[in-house]
Amino acid sequence: MSRKFIEIEGQHWVEQGIISPDQHQRLLALYPEQQRAIGLLPLLGSLLVGLSALSLVAANWQDLPELLRLGLLIGSMVGAYLGGEHFLQRGFRSMGIGLVALGLILFGAGIVLTSQMYQLVGYDVTGLLAWVVAGVVLTFIYQSHFLFILAVAIGVLAQGYSVGSLSSYSYASALLMAGGLGYYWWRRPDALCGAILATGLLWQSALLINHLHIKITWFFVPAMLVYAAGDWQPNRPAARALQAPPLVAAFLFMLGLGMFGEAGSYTDQLRPHFVGFVGALLLVFGLSVAGKHARGHLSSAADWLLLLPGYYFPGGLPLAVAALVVLYAYTGSVLYRGFQEQAADRVNLGTALFILTTMVAYFKLTWEFMDKSLFFLLGGLLLLGLSWYLRRRARSIPPSNPPTP
Repeated sequence: MSRKFIEIEGQHWVEQGIISPDQHQRLLALYPEQQRAIGLLPLLGSLLVGLSALSLVAANWQDLPELLRLGLLIGSMVGAYLGGEHFLQRGFRSMGIGLVALGLILFGAGIVLTSQMYQLVGYDVTGLLAWVVAGVVLTFIYQSHFLFILAVAIGVLAQGYSVGSLSSYSYASALLMAGGLGYYWWRRPDALCGAILATGLLWQSALLINHLHIKITWFFVPAMLVYAAGDWQPNRPAARALQAPPLVAAFLFMLGLGMFGEAGSYTDQLRPHFVGFVGALLLVFGLSVAGKHARGHLSSAADWLLLLPGYYFPGGLPLAVAALVVLYAYTGSVLYRGFQEQAADRVNLGTALFILTTMVAYFKLTWEFMDKSLFFLLGGLLLLGLSWYLRRRARSIPPSNPPTP
């Protein structure tokens, strides 16, 4: 929630007697004006300074004496950390965290440049793994969301280098991200950090599937394990943020099947051994449902409709139709939950997904069998009608209740 929202809506709440003028001012005090925007400036500034210094040094690196190189690497890193501590001790947290982040970036740059300077051939990812460890440790020490995001980015970079350049998978890097940063997020849940952590874990999972050369649908076992972890998190906004990337991945995958499933040329890549794959997926499903039951939100189990394995149908039109049925079942469940819970944001999301699914279904099932002018006319009328009906239903939903002071 933003200060601007409270400033505008708070006046209406006061006029309606929901809150008093004093309570309105107390709510505004919780959101100091421009505090977050100003706080970002030192963080972004530290990154730009770091990139500038790295560019300058890299351009003249070979011309510098060896001792001067080492001195620059160690001195700049230590200076950044000491500067960060200096500002943190004096209450300038944003500036302090920015300098600590700069020190972390310089630590990684030092690993790379030292390896080049002494012509050390990297046969493993040990150096970058040390960088990941440093990022995780600093995140716990300073309890900073910015350092958390930076550590996720470093973990993604280390794993990408390991798989892409060394043809090996760093399980230690994946464990540090899932265990170390995952534990940090669990104890200090945050929506933005949850979404970024989940995206990083999905990247780690995709690289693992690629490294093992197994069917790509195995990706959804670890992806939905991330989703299931969100079901056990008591903080619902943070939990939904963690669950959003796996659901987006599953929806896009099923949408791709609906659009291109009839080609049938790649369906062999989609069908792992039925018993093993479905068994693993059911285990994760059971863990998810147990969490939903424990936290009292079983209605969201409909999210698992996206994981129905319709790709076991024969390639061709049956596969495309099966994918479309799954998409309609899921989008229908989102709309139903939105109307039942009177949640306008969920209704809007369900409306958008339902119209998108209808567009895909209409194109797939009628393009080859209808005159093109008639095709566009009927398709436009269909989408306009759907949009009108769903918006009419959405207007019947009252706005979300204001927070209790």
